[in-house]
Amino acid sequence: MSVHFVGAGPGAADLITLRAAALLGAADVVLFPGTYIDTDVLGHCRADARLVDTQDLDLDRITAAMVEAHAAGRDVVRLTSGDPSLYSALHEQTRRLDTAGVPWDVTPGVPAYAAAAAIVGRELTVPLVAQSVVLTRTQARSTAMPERESLAAFAATGATLVLHLAITRTRALMAQIEPFYGADCPVAVVARATQPGEVVLRGTVGGAAPIADLVESQELRQAAVILVGPALAERADAGESWLYSTGRKR
Repeated sequence: MSVHFVGAGPGAADLITLRAAALLGAADVVLFPGTYIDTDVLGHCRADARLVDTQDLDLDRITAAMVEAHAAGRDVVRLTSGDPSLYSALHEQTRRLDTAGVPWDVTPGVPAYAAAAAIVGRELTVPLVAQSVVLTRTQARSTAMPERESLAAFAATGATLVLHLAITRTRALMAQIEPFYGADCPVAVVARATQPGEVVLRGTVGGAAPIADLVESQELRQAAVILVGPALAERADAGESWLYSTGRKR
């Protein structure tokens, strides 16, 4: 028996992988973050599976539940929102499982930023506009950010920014970004992407339609992704991919 870390995707029950659905259907015990996972995703679980909501548990208690289930010969799925490679505490949990001698594996999921980009209908890497995407977060009541990973340093690149865990600080963050992107740079906010209660907001860093005003009017508090960058705009000056160019020899 193993512990399977499974990306649950952005929320919709039909946006998980076939492998994830099969693992959920076979699991005896499923641990899930109730704050972020829509309960429809749990419809893939067996009716007799033990479901453990981890939103009020610390890492030691979560690990203990997985170790105990493994010792009892039960198959375990540890669901994460989005994809396990981003802000899932995968490192901390697998380190503890290694110490306990419990085998584990990882199944990827659709990340929240990809769902948000799909919902607003934008490619985040537009030729001659932006060819890099920075996935980052901010620090308030959370783990400290490495000093070298300041928002200003990332904004200076002009890349498309994807801000996680940042929605309650939108106004302050836009003030930091504005010197690099300009007040009229487009911003999109998607909260609870693909889930009931999904909210999509479109505005600008500052200017005539500041996104911070829209976010505050909606009183958004969690489960939101902020996309920032010129790639979000309709652009007549955008280039076209050389990969598909008629001028490229094939």
